[in-house]
Amino acid sequence: MNRVTVHPITRANWRDALQLTVRPDQQRFVAGYAPIAAIILSKAYVGAEGMRWEPYAFVVDGALVGLAALAAEPRRGDLRWLFHFFIDERFQGRGHGPEALAALISWVKEHHPACQFLGLTVHPENYAAQRLYTRMAFTPTGDERDGEPVYRLALRESGE
Repeated sequence: MNRVTVHPITRANWRDALQLTVRPDQQRFVAGYAPIAAIILSKAYVGAEGMRWEPYAFVVDGALVGLAALAAEPRRGDLRWLFHFFIDERFQGRGHGPEALAALISWVKEHHPACQFLGLTVHPENYAAQRLYTRMAFTPTGDERDGEPVYRLALRESGE
């Protein structure tokens, strides 16, 4: 059973989201600045890169254990981008990463039925994330975005 649930970051939980972090050696893989939640919320507020941003928290037994952002290009209803995906350093090593990613994929399928693909970039030296994404059926496209390889997941089978 998946213990991780996906919750929008709202006025009720944004302060708790600000407390989440990664180990110092992981920071460069997730965001250029800390707290990461502040980056995610800022991008949502200003519509960074001309996209619509949706900030989410991952919750286990009432506790926020991680964060991520989905972003949509205005004219691309078939594609969502995943940014700043991480599990808080206090909760790492418990299987929450794969569970959170699976929960988010299910969230996208349920709440964005027109979405056909989930894309992301990963720091070229973040081997743990590359293994996770590959294990979760993301495939490298051969493209790069801001110097990072692009991975893509097909969300629906043909004809679904």
